[in-house]
Amino acid sequence: MEQPTVLIISDDADFARAVTARWQAERCVPAFTLMSGDVCLGTDPETFDMAIVGTLRPGILPAALATLEPSGKPILLLCKDSQSAQEVRETQPRVTLLRQHEGWLDALVLLASEVLRRCEAVARARQAEQANAVLQQQATLGRYMLDMRHTLNNALTSVLGNSELLLLEPGSLSAGARSQIDTIRNMAVRMHEILQRFSSIEKELSVLEKQFQNEVRMKSQAAATL
Repeated sequence: MEQPTVLIISDDADFARAVTARWQAERCVPAFTLMSGDVCLGTDPETFDMAIVGTLRPGILPAALATLEPSGKPILLLCKDSQSAQEVRETQPRVTLLRQHEGWLDALVLLASEVLRRCEAVARARQAEQANAVLQQQATLGRYMLDMRHTLNNALTSVLGNSELLLLEPGSLSAGARSQIDTIRNMAVRMHEILQRFSSIEKELSVLEKQFQNEVRMKSQAAATL
């Protein structure tokens, strides 16, 4: 997540101004999108990372929350009374409620900042999981190729040996056949060189793994002596 976008929904212009002005005092300031209760009903969930819902005209709140809920994004709702808060808890359990008491503005910005940091951490964790899955697939393929290199090398040795035997009998082959067998022999040599490189890579990785294990062992011993 680069710069997160906070969607502020309220029919009170002072609410949006107060929230954005207070957030300017923080070290990390997100981008803001301001909407009224009516306009937010067609909101694209991909355009924001978190929604803050303030004062709305009567009857608008249920529809606004119903529009935001499928996005799966965090939703913070400012409630002025306990009755409306209880109604939201019963119908929208995913919504985080904050009572609009004294000091609510500082509490809202603090809570929203923590929510955005958590979203960023979750996004990074998912990216790491995806990257790890790709690495595991590549490692599985690499291990399979290393395990099969002996079988492939034996087959290539047979192809290379037989092609060379045929080339030692110039009178038994036409010029076209000799050219084709010579191509087969050259390609077999190239494939053999590639397999030899696989063996070199395996040895290099083995050396690196031993070095890493030695470093871990030395650090553990040093930590144990402290």
